[in-house]
Amino acid sequence: MTTEMAQTKVHRKKRQVAIFIILMFWWEVGSESIQYSVWEEEESGTFVASLTKDLGLRVGELAARSAQVVFKGNRQHLQIDPQTYDLRLNEKLDREELCGSTEPCVLPFQVLLENPLQFFQATLQIKDINDHAPEFPAREMLLKISEITTPGKIFPLKMAQDLDTGSNSLQSYTISSDPHFHVLTRDRSDGRKFPELVLDKALDREEQAELRLTLTALDGGSPPRSGTIKIQILVLDINDNAPEFAQELYEVQIPENKPLGSLVITISARDLDAGSFGEVSYALFQVDDVNQPFEINSITGEIRLRRMLDFEELQFYHVDVEAIDGGGLSGKCSIVIKVLDMNDNAPQLIMSSFISPIPENVPEIMVAVFSVSDADSGQNQQVVCSIDDNLPFVLKPSVENFYTLVTEGALDRERQAEYNITITVTDLGTPRLRTQHHITVLVSDVNDNAPAFSQSAYTLLVRENNSPALHIGSVRATDADAGSNAQLTYSLLPAGRAHPPPAALVAVNADTGQLFALRSLDYEALRAFDFLVGATDRGSPALSGQARVRVVVQDANDNAPSVLYPPPNASAPCPELVPRAADAGYLVTKVVAVDGDAGQNAWLSFQLLRATEPGLFGVWAHNGEVRTARPLGERDAPKHRLVVLVKDNGEPPLSASVTLHVLLVDGFSQPYLPPPDAPPPAAQADRLTASLVVALAAVSSLFLLCALAFAAARLCGRRGAGARAGSLGPDGPFPGRLVDVGGAGTLSHSYQYEVCLTGGSGTNEFKFLKPILPNFPPQDPGREMEENPDLRNNFPFS
Repeated sequence: MTTEMAQTKVHRKKRQVAIFIILMFWWEVGSESIQYSVWEEEESGTFVASLTKDLGLRVGELAARSAQVVFKGNRQHLQIDPQTYDLRLNEKLDREELCGSTEPCVLPFQVLLENPLQFFQATLQIKDINDHAPEFPAREMLLKISEITTPGKIFPLKMAQDLDTGSNSLQSYTISSDPHFHVLTRDRSDGRKFPELVLDKALDREEQAELRLTLTALDGGSPPRSGTIKIQILVLDINDNAPEFAQELYEVQIPENKPLGSLVITISARDLDAGSFGEVSYALFQVDDVNQPFEINSITGEIRLRRMLDFEELQFYHVDVEAIDGGGLSGKCSIVIKVLDMNDNAPQLIMSSFISPIPENVPEIMVAVFSVSDADSGQNQQVVCSIDDNLPFVLKPSVENFYTLVTEGALDRERQAEYNITITVTDLGTPRLRTQHHITVLVSDVNDNAPAFSQSAYTLLVRENNSPALHIGSVRATDADAGSNAQLTYSLLPAGRAHPPPAALVAVNADTGQLFALRSLDYEALRAFDFLVGATDRGSPALSGQARVRVVVQDANDNAPSVLYPPPNASAPCPELVPRAADAGYLVTKVVAVDGDAGQNAWLSFQLLRATEPGLFGVWAHNGEVRTARPLGERDAPKHRLVVLVKDNGEPPLSASVTLHVLLVDGFSQPYLPPPDAPPPAAQADRLTASLVVALAAVSSLFLLCALAFAAARLCGRRGAGARAGSLGPDGPFPGRLVDVGGAGTLSHSYQYEVCLTGGSGTNEFKFLKPILPNFPPQDPGREMEENPDLRNNFPFS
């Protein structure tokens, strides 16, 4: 049975469940209590009553509502059978231990039902059995009776004590057969019975100086129990005055916390006799307990404490004091000692139901049900319950010293997840005593917080030409909730009509928020794109948050410079014409190039890589202009081949090269003719004559050609006025009539040349070439080189 009780208690503790509804704290309590009775000393597990029958509830309802029995104090006299929900004894009950002399012995208790909370008042009456025999305070007593005592004289005897009650208590006294005496059974004011010895026949000391009797106390049990005491009677000579007390009954009050040895009362008796017959001594005649808490001074009559009193144990003491003179005569008085209650018992708190954890966001939740009691009485028994003021909980009184602890409003776990509550129970005695009970209430999480990203917008930098599956960055969100409500899943949100869709470019790790590029990115095709990342928790219902991510593609030097002019893919080289009269710094042409990259990867620099005659031409590093480095001379070769290197500023740098063909001419009117073959030595004279003739013809033709050229130039100027300066001409050995070498790429100045070619000339000879500079006055190349250090760096010659 003990094992079953232990299992039941463990099961009861494990049945605490979370209550998520608003409880009302008005219960309907029946005006009449349910009464049960049981014999004392019954075995544990004895059937007492059926709760299903008395409460009108089924077993399933009692189980669902967690029925339990609550007694005052910390003892559990009854238990509930978990199978049948019958009330059974939890332990053997001793009526005398529980109630003492109080009759009837009734123990109040409550049957507590949870969800909804309901109380049923009940009482358990413990019926007495005859398990105690009457008992005298001593084994022998002595009486001294004068021989002149007349028959009919009454002598009080010591009273026996029986802890049973009712019919099982002490009922009568008997005495052994003797012709001189018989015994009477009397009733005291408190209902207890005491014996008196009556003298039937006069005594004669000379005939019999001593008598021995046996006094027997009988109870009314079945079978009856008894106790005995030996009485020794000494027959004395004449002593005709017995001691007399001033009062037959004394009443005194004493607080229960009186220290040991304290004076309770002083009594005195007087005897009119003289000598030894007038000398009085005192003794406790009748005691209520074997452990009598009082003692008397036989000479002074002072009654003092010899052990501590306890109001909760016994509230009244009846003490009989006997005064005996030297002649053997005695007198008797009674003292009623009332024990005054002192506030020496702290209140007691018994927790009947406790729920933890409790959910957040619920307006009112019952956390605990408990009862309070105080073993003191009167004002000392009244108690007040309280908790700290700064807690979101409130105490509500119920019935029969029961209280409920309820949340004052909805709790927020994210603000505080744990509450340490101290319930203080204080009585109203003096001094006030208190008891504190500590409980810890945990708040369970509800999914009431959406995920929040550490930033509302992220910017990630990715270098182009990345490898697929490259980790490009991370997003991070947090959730103030706990458990599964704080476990986040990351995902890409739909991007509408974005092209290409972000899902084709990036992917997000659902658990960590890491972002990965799905393919290689090309800065020249896509420089930046935006998308949304969402974080969703695993609560129910799930909450989510989002953040915007912008991916910026960084340029890599993956494009080499591209030469636009001169065209690198021309079918035939286009030579540049330079008059031999050109000074240093004369603009020969301009190399135009572009780079598909950006930033410093598109910064271009130009460099003369190779030249037919080093030191004759130079290239400006920043704009690609090819200029003469010194004045031209007659000894300079007519044909020159220049290789210009165009290099970007990337890491590593990329480059391209272009080849320029430069022709030196004496004047723009002199056509370019291929050099004739060397004449044979035999024809030197003829050739000289022929040369003179040709020279004369040439001079004559020169004037005519100049006139025609001037007219043609005027005509060409009118026809080309509407043409754009940067347009290129039709395909051929030369780009066209007007060649634009400025305004695009890295050129800083614009120059235009008008080129006239002979129609149908097999050698594509120039007929006329002159620069057209309508908006720019001639500049001093030397001065420009002095003002621009970059020119000097690119022209090592001066």
